[in-house]
Amino acid sequence: MSQFDCAVIGAGVMGCSTALFLARGGMRVVLIDRGALCRQASGVNAGTLTLQMTRAALIPYAMAAWRMWMATPEWLAGGDVMARARPGLSVAFTAGEAAMLEQRARIRGAAGAPIELLSGAAARAIEPGLSPNVVLAGHCPVDGFASAYLTGRAFMGALRHAGVEVREHHPVSAILREATGFRIGDIAVTRVGDIAATRIGDIAATRIGDIAATRVGDIAATRIVLAGGVWLGDLAAMLGVGLRIRTLINQLIVTAPLHQVMRTVLGVASGLLSLKQYDNGSVLVGGGWQGAGDRHGGPLALRMDSLLGNLRLAAHTIPALREAVVLRAWLGLEAETDDALPVLGPLPGVSDAWAIGSVHSGYTSGPFMGKILAQAILGTPPDLPLFPLDRLLPA
Repeated sequence: MSQFDCAVIGAGVMGCSTALFLARGGMRVVLIDRGALCRQASGVNAGTLTLQMTRAALIPYAMAAWRMWMATPEWLAGGDVMARARPGLSVAFTAGEAAMLEQRARIRGAAGAPIELLSGAAARAIEPGLSPNVVLAGHCPVDGFASAYLTGRAFMGALRHAGVEVREHHPVSAILREATGFRIGDIAVTRVGDIAATRIGDIAATRIGDIAATRVGDIAATRIVLAGGVWLGDLAAMLGVGLRIRTLINQLIVTAPLHQVMRTVLGVASGLLSLKQYDNGSVLVGGGWQGAGDRHGGPLALRMDSLLGNLRLAAHTIPALREAVVLRAWLGLEAETDDALPVLGPLPGVSDAWAIGSVHSGYTSGPFMGKILAQAILGTPPDLPLFPLDRLLPA
């Protein structure tokens, strides 16, 4: 049986970051995922690194993470996610949206985000391709994006260099608490017997078999970190803890390369649009429009009403996108708590167990959250406070 100081279950950006900084802190770490590294939410999201759609309580975390993203080759042992710093604009088309922008700028500004409000004309001076219908915009110089699909590749080299044992395509269906820590693996159940009923005259005999043999895998760890994204609630339930986690099925769209039609990271006050143009000219269109699926069956199908609604809003914001050709659309799972704040701290009632993830815009803040959770596990005061999980327990 393999023995580790810590097992991290879930290899998205938060799980990878936690495992990496634990290993650099001297622990022997195993990182486990049911699939490939960063191929769930962390590899299929829009890659937006924004403060304007980040909850005010998370602004300091997002700003620290933004600095990490912009310097990924330095702390990822040369790994690169093609992070680009760009100014960000969140625009309003109506009086109602303008009021939302004003309120958010005030609240986020108080939390430290450098957001200023601009008139539509001033916003168009920054982004000439912007619709003339924009009446107000929030402008933030601390914004940008990364190529999310490169995340796993960038982390893999750094993890191996730090000595983390990475086990991909390794589903976990059992976590057992033991005297010295945890045993983790996949359960194999063999059921013996059947149901037989025989009637002879007025005598009936019934036989029911219910013998089960259970086998648990060969990973043992003194500590455990649950970082399973939309499956975080399922993992916590294996340790007897109920966490309320929602699943979103986000749709994303990428266009064929275009001439330069935008030079900022764009959003709409409603939160239903994110836009950025990559170095090759492709434009990525997101905004949380929902597809069909669930966490058990996975993303199942695009919804055409969502697809068309997202494209129409994109073209309304940047009119040049009316000429764009859709190259590909896909779905990604995103986990979220009821209050859109992180799972980030000790698992209630289970010593030496921690959990991380399931926060709106988690990709933006992910590497910093993994870093500070590792600090706490290593016994070092974290750079910023964690978020108690008691608030997420059933009433």
